[in-house]
Amino acid sequence: MPWHPHHPVLEALRARRERPGVPGDRPDGLRIGLAVEGGGMRGVISAAMLAALEDLGIPYTSFDVIFGTSSGAINCAYYVGGDTWYPLTIYFDDLGTREFVDFRRAFGGNILNLDYALGHIVSRVKPLDVAALVDSPVPVHITMTNVDELRTESVAKYASGDEVMAALRASMWLPVAIRGTTRFRDFRAVDGGVLTAHPFQLALNDGCTHVLSLSTRPIQPPRPRLNLMHWLTHRHLEKLQKGLGSGYLDAVRRYRVDRVRLQQRMREPGEAPYVLDLAPLSHMTEVKRHEIRLGHLIAGARQGYELMCCAIEGLDPSTVRSGGVQALPRFTFVRREHGATPSRLPRPDADHDLRQAAEKPGGPGGLDG
Repeated sequence: MPWHPHHPVLEALRARRERPGVPGDRPDGLRIGLAVEGGGMRGVISAAMLAALEDLGIPYTSFDVIFGTSSGAINCAYYVGGDTWYPLTIYFDDLGTREFVDFRRAFGGNILNLDYALGHIVSRVKPLDVAALVDSPVPVHITMTNVDELRTESVAKYASGDEVMAALRASMWLPVAIRGTTRFRDFRAVDGGVLTAHPFQLALNDGCTHVLSLSTRPIQPPRPRLNLMHWLTHRHLEKLQKGLGSGYLDAVRRYRVDRVRLQQRMREPGEAPYVLDLAPLSHMTEVKRHEIRLGHLIAGARQGYELMCCAIEGLDPSTVRSGGVQALPRFTFVRREHGATPSRLPRPDADHDLRQAAEKPGGPGGLDG
């Protein structure tokens, strides 16, 4: 298995599922953090992982603190709002379009259209429950890069829903793909992954004893050299603020070392504090940062869901590759009324049908995902 089946992070989450307690008053005395990296459209993978966590009986209140960067921050925000299966669909229903990602705009505008993503999709089409973040009993840190001070900012207290949206905009302001900077409070800001590639270290710095780290880059040996895109980004960032580009390259190099250590700690947890990093396996379909191919986005979602289910339930993910277990899309009829939370139409016999199927020889069993 790519991870230890009894990894301390998995054991802690399984125990929380049985005895969750409440944020600030846990019977286990642990501080469990969730850290979700960004990655643009690769966020479909971590969104599916979070949907699986919720379906497995591990809601956001199972954690003591949450950190999210860029698309990972959006996914964490939706996770706090609940019914994570629904906003997962933004990646293949709404964002996998040239309205959001269009390289033809590279020489005259922005490749990524955040006004469409945040101002239209996240605000109106599949509205984010911003009040849930403002009032969350679990601190939800949205990370961004402070351009003026050359540091990563981690914001967890929001004065209003508008400030939540402003924080998400800052966290998603991807250099090169979006020109210039945005403004959050009193400083210029860009994407939260510029100086801190993955927020797992922020969770450790916060005092977590256990960290579930969700990555969207495939598990593979790190490349030995920086590529052309790294140097273009360096040049772009140096124009914004001297030293920002150099800090970015340092963060890239540092994360390459971290990834090797994280992969080692999957099988050999070592001593506390414990970190378990879940990421797509090397044989899985790779989802690109600016992916708009529907088949790849659906595959990424299925694989993210399968990974999380295997990890929590103690299954070897090789059974997914062999077809022994699968995450299968299932149509759900949804009623949406203006300003209201979407609701599934009731299926009173669904549980009975699933039990009957599971009882048949060779019949399916598992979660409705």
